[in-house]
Amino acid sequence: IEQQLKYEFKDTLFSMIIGWAINSAMILMAAATLYQGGNGRQIDDLTVAGKMLSPLLGNAATVVFALALLLAGISSSITAGMAGGTIFNQPYDIKTKETKRGVLLTMIPAAVIILFIRQPFEGLVYSQMLLAVQLPVTIFTQIYLTASKKVMGKYVNSRRLNFLLLLIAVIVTGLNIALLF
Repeated sequence: IEQQLKYEFKDTLFSMIIGWAINSAMILMAAATLYQGGNGRQIDDLTVAGKMLSPLLGNAATVVFALALLLAGISSSITAGMAGGTIFNQPYDIKTKETKRGVLLTMIPAAVIILFIRQPFEGLVYSQMLLAVQLPVTIFTQIYLTASKKVMGKYVNSRRLNFLLLLIAVIVTGLNIALLF
């Protein structure tokens, strides 16, 4: 278990650093492209956002932008479906009725909500706002679980690590609250 946890830690750390680098690069490139010297143009439509990426990506900007959004949506849907498949305290196994029920409980409301979204850009903004509200709940839950000796046994987090994790969680929560405003 200890060797597995070491590999798990290294894998997670590596993945998080790569994800952070990619997301940071995307944010910086998008900010530089969309800001364009303070022209004051507000982006409130996905079509406009796609077209404004043409200086960076050329004529294929709209297609690249659409594919990126589509792939991000598919990966989020898969993650949500798999998470929903485990809500009945059963391991994920699509052959069981509990997993199928959990996936449906997750995906059907999302599909219904999509039918009421008139402006795709607003739907994207609202979904990110919901993620901003949900993320601190997940972070604090993970910290609570990994700090519990009952759950983690001898692999429980140290006080120093818990302090560091709580500090990061508070910073992330503060940034998400600022984002909402």
